[in-house]
Order: sequence, then C-alpha cells, then structure tokens
Amino acid sequence: MKFAISYSTPYYGVDPDKIVGYAQHAESCGFESLYLPEHIVLYPGAMYGPSEIPPSLSYPDPLDCLNFVAAATRRILLGTGVLLLPYHHPVTLAKRLATIDVLSKGRMRLLTVGLGTLPGEAKAVGVDFASRGRRADEAIDVLRLLWGGDEKGVSFHGEFFDFDDLCSFPKPSGVTHLPIHVGGSSRAAARRAGRRGDGYFPGGALTPQERASQLDLARSTAARAGRDPGALEYTRWGSIDMSTEQVEALAAQGVTRMVVSATSTEPEQQRDQMSAFAERFGLTDRLVDQAGPGPGSRQV
Repeated sequence: MKFAISYSTPYYGVDPDKIVGYAQHAESCGFESLYLPEHIVLYPGAMYGPSEIPPSLSYPDPLDCLNFVAAATRRILLGTGVLLLPYHHPVTLAKRLATIDVLSKGRMRLLTVGLGTLPGEAKAVGVDFASRGRRADEAIDVLRLLWGGDEKGVSFHGEFFDFDDLCSFPKPSGVTHLPIHVGGSSRAAARRAGRRGDGYFPGGALTPQERASQLDLARSTAARAGRDPGALEYTRWGSIDMSTEQVEALAAQGVTRMVVSATSTEPEQQRDQMSAFAERFGLTDRLVDQAGPGPGSRQV
C-alpha cells in the first residue's frame, strides 16, 4: 500500500508558505505523493450533488502549484485529484506536464484526470458538456502520442483535435509517457480507466457493491482491450485517522494507494495529524532504506 496526502486549497488557502510547509512536512513524514484539486472557474448556483459550491472558494492552478511545490521538495511525487482534462488542450498540456516532470526530476507521476461535473465550467471554456467524455478520450491519446513522438513529428486526426507532424519537447524524464490515472464515480469512468488508464481513482458516495463492480469493470475492460488488468493501480480516498485494520481491509479489496487529507486548517495541527498518521503506518521508516520498495510505500 502507498500513502499520499492531499492539499485542499479551497479550505487551507493559498498562502505560499503554508503550501510549502505542508508539502515539506508530508515529504519528511514519508508520504509518497501530494495531490491538488482543480476547478477552473466557479459561479453562483454551481452544485456538487445536493450541495451548492461557494463561488468564492479559491482553486489555484494545480500544475502551477505543483511546480512551485517541486522547487521546495526533493522526493515527494506530484499528483492531481483531479485535473479536468476536457477543459485543457492536450497539445499545450503535454508540454506543461513534461516540463514539470523534467524540472522535478521525474516526479510528475500521479496525474489523475476527470471530466468535471459543472456545465457552466464547460461552457466557460467553450467545451460541449455532453461530449466531454469523448474529448477526454482523445486528449489522453494525444498526450501519449506527443510524448512518444520524435523529431519527425506525429499526426492526429480526431473528432476534436487535428494536427500534422508536431514535435513536442522536452520529453518526460526517463519514460516514454507519464502515467495517467482516471478519476470519477461512474461506470463510464471505470471503462475509461480500463481502456486508457494506468490507474483508477473513484470518488463520490458509492456503495461498497458499486465500488467493487466498477473495479471489476475497469479490469475486465482492460483485459478486453488487450491490456494487463493486474497493472491497473487502484487509488482511494481515506481519512487521516483511519486505522491499520481499515487499511488492511481496503488492501484486501485491491486498493494500492490511499489518499488522505488533514482535517484541520491550522498548520501546526496539520503537521501533528500527518506525523501521527506516518507513525501509525511506519512511513518514516521507509525513508531510511533507499533500496526499499519506493517512496511512501508500505506492505500491509
């Protein structure tokens, strides 16, 4: 099991010193990775399920934030939870992500993408809300095509993106393409993860039965697409106070990564919560042995 931490910018704020302090303490505790959320714009009346989203919540650009964090840390991996892929053009996004990966020395490795749930957000960036799933599928294909291309260029002719002989450099650091995890709470998201994802990160208030069904769907879709279903990582949200027994139960369900978040908005209390979690799961011990299974990972 790997353990990650999320920085909830809408509730913690965007003070640069607090963001850096949070990331640095997470790194020192042994967390594998740091996740940031995204909303490009909000508006009065925007709803998340039955609840209205306060339009004054502050969502900084997650990729700019992660670049900032990368400059102040050495080891912690960088993730999004989630990046709203249909609202980004994949040609420019490929460049941004590869640049972060190069400048962070290979740490932009937990990109999680989703579709977004706010019709007004899609309209604001000129994207048809109803077709955003197909647009996201094409965008994933374009990202990988550009990362894998050489100086001869690559071409793509799809429903939403069309280009000839493009060369995109720099490339990601030491890999042919960056991992792309798929987030979402629907069976369509599970199928997308199976067809195109390196991992699945479901959210929302799903029943245990629906979660299990979606994981089975992601894996069976991967198998039908000729991909290795066993290689699909399975990430879940967890709580900062969860017990070892709870984590062991989730591991038995196939979960490979837990993402938690501090519940306090006060930096000192956030550090205490992270430290207690790290001690409970032995995360700091993993930093001692650099030849071990990897940053922040622990077998349970």
